Amino acid sequence: MTEMLFRTDPYMTEAAGRVVAHTPEGGVVLDQTVFYPAGGGQPGDSGRLDWDGGSLPVATTVKADGDAIALVPGALQPLPPVGAQVSQTLDWERRHRHMRMHTALHLLSVVIPLPVTGGQVGETRSRLDFDMPEAPQDRETLEAHLAMLVDRDLAVTEDWITDAELDANPGLVKTMSAAPPRGAGRVRLIGIGVGEDRVDLQPCGGTHVARTGEIGALRLGKIEKKGRQNRRVYLHLDG
Repeated sequence: MTEMLFRTDPYMTEAAGRVVAHTPEGGVVLDQTVFYPAGGGQPGDSGRLDWDGGSLPVATTVKADGDAIALVPGALQPLPPVGAQVSQTLDWERRHRHMRMHTALHLLSVVIPLPVTGGQVGETRSRLDFDMPEAPQDRETLEAHLAMLVDRDLAVTEDWITDAELDANPGLVKTMSAAPPRGAGRVRLIGIGVGEDRVDLQPCGGTHVARTGEIGALRLGKIEKKGRQNRRVYLHLDG
């Protein structure tokens, strides 16, 4: 099992680590990592590993067997040996954009309160797919509502509930296409706003900013028809 330092502190950009395994695909498994593995529509992190005698660019990060996380180079090259101590350096600018955009997508699901059928986080353009027969006609209102939620600088919080508690509150799950991660006996919830200011609460395993004010300027992009009941809504991060 890889200790998920990004879960403890999503703002951590550097950390030490020890190589515990190599994957058949040429990835490196560490005992702990700041690199987020691809999942939930959020891409895997990139960056660099350094060790005594070598360096390795990390192109992406993926989930491996069990609860392991593998750091994958862009091309086949020498890996740090098992047992080696390494230094991890995250591509912070890329990760931070993913954090801002992931939180922004949660806000998009607030201003369009319909079931979500899919989604993808990008650095400057992301999307959510909604169970929505007709495209919304009030784009300006939706965009203004998004800007208001960002400007309110709402706190983004983490909480945990048991699988049984989630089963008793099915309304927490907005995404129809992917079930929340289970199996560990508890499910992570991301809330936006606290107390009477709370605007959203849903299961999520991704990385997020600490407050909505950190997201910055957002712009609604095109809305595409994807099937009889499905609409794809794009969201752009400006700046």
